[in-house]
Amino acid sequence: MAKQLTAEDARQSLAAHVEAKGAEIFAKYGPQIGWSRLQTILEDRACVRYPCRIEFDAAPLQPGEFAHPAPLGEAPEAGFTLYVHPLFMTQLAMVPHLALYQLVVVNYGEFASADDAEIFAAAALGLDRERYYQTLCALADQLGAPEFASGPDRGPACSCG
Repeated sequence: MAKQLTAEDARQSLAAHVEAKGAEIFAKYGPQIGWSRLQTILEDRACVRYPCRIEFDAAPLQPGEFAHPAPLGEAPEAGFTLYVHPLFMTQLAMVPHLALYQLVVVNYGEFASADDAEIFAAAALGLDRERYYQTLCALADQLGAPEFASGPDRGPACSCG
């Protein structure tokens, strides 16, 4: 008799998958992923499932939110705009830390969790997860928010507290 898959099995499977995809990005584009390599990653459908472009605009973001992908249509194939807070325009080398965290929403939709986002981005950047998390918190702290904003359809969130 076949074993019934549980929600925990599915969560663990997704976590393993996002880590493997992140490691693939690191192997292909690492070890230093900066602004120009991020642009190349966004064009690579093996890395980013749907078209995605970055726009520096705080208007679509919630207070304290550093970035958020917004769909361009009903179907994900229409693509996404990844809105990034304009504060980070002067820190382009750090934008991959913010963008890669949000790309799990583009690739996996509502199934992505904050843990998945951290696992994926840390692996893509070739960083230990705790080091990545501390860097992400330091970036979020620049916005004066105690936690990464989230909510319905806002994707992964976690507390830096």
